[in-house]
Amino acid sequence: MDVRLSADQRALREAAARLVDDHAPASVADLDDTTRAARLEAALVRSGWRELRVPDDGGDRPPASAVETAIVAEELGRGLADTSFLGPTLATELRRRAAAGPATAHETVLLRSDLSGIVVVEDADMLCSGIAIDVRGATSALALVRTGHGYDLVSVLVTDGPRGHDLTRPTGTVERAPFEVLRDAGRPLTTEDIEAWSAFALALTCADLVGTMRGAVEMARSYAGVRHQYGVAIGTFQSVHHMLADAFVSIEGSSSVARHAAWAADTLPAGEALAAAATAKAYCARAAREVCETSIQVHGGIGMTWECLAHIHLRRALLSSQVLGDVGANLARIAAHRKIGGGHDGLR
Repeated sequence: MDVRLSADQRALREAAARLVDDHAPASVADLDDTTRAARLEAALVRSGWRELRVPDDGGDRPPASAVETAIVAEELGRGLADTSFLGPTLATELRRRAAAGPATAHETVLLRSDLSGIVVVEDADMLCSGIAIDVRGATSALALVRTGHGYDLVSVLVTDGPRGHDLTRPTGTVERAPFEVLRDAGRPLTTEDIEAWSAFALALTCADLVGTMRGAVEMARSYAGVRHQYGVAIGTFQSVHHMLADAFVSIEGSSSVARHAAWAADTLPAGEALAAAATAKAYCARAAREVCETSIQVHGGIGMTWECLAHIHLRRALLSSQVLGDVGANLARIAAHRKIGGGHDGLR
């Protein structure tokens, strides 16, 4: 793969960065500013980035690659954008693979209670339970029901939930809710489809983790330049140099594997793409916690307070680390792909 971004991709990254810098929260108090949040939502709607994976002209090929979609996800993560992107994009990808029409209202996806994978109902007469992610503004969430010919897409009603651990992206709990099979789906999904979707989903969560890490380190670096002790900026201390340098190395490694996962999602066979994405997720999830905790440590005492944005980066990273599986779950996916031990795939 060519790791260089094209001119169009660089322009996309710059546009996403501008949107984030103009509208994303600059303080914890900004998270309660409904006027700012409405401007951010309106800007994202105008950008059309939630429709990057909606096929053009009734075909099945999306206008944007997984790499380009991941570029937007990374910038939104960097700026702690408190608007929905991951959930609607994953729902759109499910619809695309099922040859279903575009959603008529805002929707997301329904994951298992441990967030390790999409909900799969074993019988059409059963009810849906799970966690709807990125639920702000959503009226429904997509899940799967197993049938004799594969997996059908189903929709379950959801409502905005409490903020939960991640203050930028609320989740909603669904308990034994009835669902409706999507009638406009052109075909059932196969196991290969779900593996490919899982690879794409993991690539997007990795991109969000990379962005969240970048934002955390940028904030820590800026703070180290203005915070003085003993008459000098703490950024001149060798111990702070080492912490930020280690964090930078972790980010660069995470960026490399995340970019490969996004490329693989559109290029490699489903099983290979899922293995690449699982490798990236295991790496990025482990790095993100360390990097975000380093940011808190660089901030010192202020980093432990509610008013400092450092904990918002950590909270977002912890949620993204759990979506579609944490380090252990994805190491198990890799083991299963390489036929080492038991392991599990994208469905189990």
